[in-house]
Amino acid sequence: MALLDPTFDDRDGQIWFDGRLVPWRDARVHVLTHALHYASSVFEGMRCYDGTVFALSQHSQRLIDSAKILGFDLPWSRDQLDEAINATVAANGLTDCYVRPIAWRGSEQMGVAAQKTKPHVAVAVWEWGAYFGDEALAKGLRLNIAKWRRPAPYTAPTKSKAAGLYMICTLSKHAAADAGYDDALMLDWRGQVAEATGANIFFLKDGVLHTPTPDCFLDGITRRTVIGLARARGIEVVERAIWPEEMEGFEQAFLTGSAAEVTPLAEIGPWRFDVGALTRGLAADYRDHVRGLGPSRLSGVGSLRVA
Repeated sequence: MALLDPTFDDRDGQIWFDGRLVPWRDARVHVLTHALHYASSVFEGMRCYDGTVFALSQHSQRLIDSAKILGFDLPWSRDQLDEAINATVAANGLTDCYVRPIAWRGSEQMGVAAQKTKPHVAVAVWEWGAYFGDEALAKGLRLNIAKWRRPAPYTAPTKSKAAGLYMICTLSKHAAADAGYDDALMLDWRGQVAEATGANIFFLKDGVLHTPTPDCFLDGITRRTVIGLARARGIEVVERAIWPEEMEGFEQAFLTGSAAEVTPLAEIGPWRFDVGALTRGLAADYRDHVRGLGPSRLSGVGSLRVA
């Protein structure tokens, strides 16, 4: 499984920090930063392909919207954030990379209240291959079922890509790895299928794709892109509540996300899935789409609809 470089604080490069590019090692915050103590931060994850950041403005707008949901406004517009992200990619001399913008409340005030804090934004980029590793793309991932559940929308700001919401994702990911799995499937507070620890999920049955309704987790930009690609192929996509026991009848399954892209699943708990033509076809469509290459090289809808 692909792991992050363990020395992310000690490397060459440039990070965009509050309006200017600074040397990588100088991009630091104070230990009393409000976000460190109270999780008052939001972030984005996106990828740059061949020098172009995919869905750039959508991600920048979601960062702004996420901050608003947490109660703070960013002093940079969407266009300014787009420009900052492109400048950071260029300054680091990369054409294919992962992009991480983050916004947080600073150290001007300590305590739960944060009205006097100043908002900050930083953008970092780095080379990052397949999130789960190349082998997973061929064989499919193994997931267990997390004990932690996605919270109800009336208990947490679930429409924000807020750092605090990922605490249970980290716990679930660690537990899965300790048990020999690649990742974990998280249910929601009702016991319905929600998502993996950092990616949305799809299932195939009888030529139809099924995916959970995103009413307590992010409606991912990659998720919406893949839905569009599937429908362009003439594949029906149904967004609905999915219960765990339904997984016994699904034929294929895959994850979607900016980091994960389109990654097939081989098993979730006791249920097994084929890494079949439809999953591989949509993964190829997505790879072509993000690089502006048009439809994948597979021929016809029929080849994608088979189980």
